[in-house]
Formats: sequence, C-alpha cells, structure tokens
Amino acid sequence: MNRLLVVKRDKIGDMLLTTPLLAHLRERLPSTRIEVLCTDYNAWVLDGNPNLDRRWVLPRVRIGPFLRWRAVPLQIFLRTRLRFAFFDAVIVAQGEESPRAVRLGLSVQSGKVAAYAASAARYGRRLTHELPEPAEGVHEVDRMIGLATTLGIAPPDVVRHPFFALPDRARRFAQTWLSERGLELRRYVVLGLGARRATRQPSAAQAERWARWWWERFGLQTVFIWTPGRSDSPIYPGDDDIAEPVLRRQLSFLHPYRGPLIEALGLISHAQSSVLPDSGLMHFGAASPGGVVGLFASDGPPAWKWGPRGARVGVVQAESDVPSMPDSMLFGAVEPLLTTTQGLP
Repeated sequence: MNRLLVVKRDKIGDMLLTTPLLAHLRERLPSTRIEVLCTDYNAWVLDGNPNLDRRWVLPRVRIGPFLRWRAVPLQIFLRTRLRFAFFDAVIVAQGEESPRAVRLGLSVQSGKVAAYAASAARYGRRLTHELPEPAEGVHEVDRMIGLATTLGIAPPDVVRHPFFALPDRARRFAQTWLSERGLELRRYVVLGLGARRATRQPSAAQAERWARWWWERFGLQTVFIWTPGRSDSPIYPGDDDIAEPVLRRQLSFLHPYRGPLIEALGLISHAQSSVLPDSGLMHFGAASPGGVVGLFASDGPPAWKWGPRGARVGVVQAESDVPSMPDSMLFGAVEPLLTTTQGLP
C-alpha cells in the first residue's frame, strides 16, 4: 500500500482519540504514506505527530449558526484536488456510522474505503469494506482501530493511548503564569467546568469543597478552568454562571484561569492531575502526564465508549447527575492520582 487517507472531520477531542489509530497504522505500514483529511478546527491536534506524512485541511463553511462564505471556494478547491489524488485506501475514522463522514470519504479517489455502515447499499459499490457497529462496551479508540482490520492490517499487540505534542506557546505560557502566582509544578490540581451537558458539571459548591479537600489533605492548590461565556451562547455554551459564585469566595488556594484552550493545555500538562467533565478537554487531560478523572452522568454517551484513555486515568459515573453525587465518589477516584508520581516527569 503506497498511500492511505484517514478521514476525521470532528471536534478536537475526537481527533485526539484518532491518534492511536495513526500510531497503529504507522507501526504496521512503515513504508506507506499516511495522510489525514481534517478541518481547520481540529488540524492543530496533529501538530508534531510523527505518525503521519500530510494533512489535508478542509475549511469549515459553517461555525454554529454562522456561514463563512470565504471558505466556500477554498473547500471546493481542496475537494477538487482530492478527487485527483488517488489513495490505495481510505479509512473513515468514526466509531459508528456517520453518513456525512462516509460520503466525504467516498468523494476521494480510492481503491478501498472502510467505514462503519449498517448497509453498504446506502452508499453504493465504492464503499468496499463496511463493518456493522461494534457491540456495547467497545471504546471509541478501539472502534476506530478495528476499521483497519478490514484492510488486512493486523490488530495491535499493545493498548494504545491518545497522544499530542504540547505546543511551545502553551508551555511558555504555563511557566510564566504559574511563576507569577507562586505555583510549583505538580503542586496543584486542575479543576474544570466545561461540558456540553450541565448534568456532568460540578456545582459551585462542589468546586469549592473539592478544592478545599485536596488543599487541606495534600497541600495541593487548584487551577480553576472554565469555558468563557454564558450558558445560552448560540455558538458554544460557557460556564461563567457557575464560576462566578466560586470566584466571589476569593479562596487563597484557588487560582482562576479563563482563557484560550491552547494555553489551558499548558496548565493541565504541568498539574499533578486534573478533574474534568466529559469533554474534549478531558481527553487532553488523559493524554497529559498527570492524567485525569473524568466526570460522567447517567444521560448522554456512556463512559465505556467515551471515557478517558491513558496511563493515569479514573472515571466517576454519577447515578443521575454530578451535582447530586456524594463527594466521596470523586475523592476515591482522584486520591490515587494525587498520591503517586508514577509516570510523571
């Protein structure tokens, strides 16, 4: 196989979960050109990744309810180029059937196309290697790796974890920001609020109790991170409503950070560990040295499919919602990560 294209058009957390597939393909196909079709939103996740040879960056035409008219001709141009760039195989890297992603993969000239699909007849004969969706209990990472087996690529011998290279700007920012506040490396916990569902977000009272607990028990301070904006934002809901009551307490051991995602990754990377709701940021926490405890509730996608994958991870599955769960559930999951340094640089 000379050229292989991986199609991944989703959010940044989904792209991060695709990196184990890229590592597996590189190991099994060392002489093959591995290329990725991504978007201008998630492409940066692959910066510094040694397991691919090229990115095809598709401009997004729509962001939330807004159209980017200037992106239309750029997208048409890129799609035209892809039609003339023949690939031996295309993997539509989704853990379940995604008609939009499958059609994007089929728009590329290729001898083989692998994707999850209930019926290949829905897409025509060009979908040459369709798979039914796996049964419950199979993680998204393993689902995507499973697609490679349809192309005759043997399954991995070891469990693979997501990987990203921390941007230099994130590292520089974290060093300066922490120094200005007198925070030492590995002497704080990152506590985040960002989540697509309110049921998976800790309440303001929980945030204060949790931060106080690891300060009094382990001497660890808190870097408090949330998504800027109000909960009714039409583009991406923010967490200012929950964060403001915590900030009014002016806790000496809690340091707020309300800013860009890239810089937040620097703070997460230098933490002893992190506690984050189910979100893209949670997956970056899992891929960071300190690891993460992911917060899940009874509604929405399950932890067995979307839980954090990494060397230092834990999961809290609330019976109903995170705000109503007992603190002991969180403390039991996070304590092992706060008391051990195994795997930390």
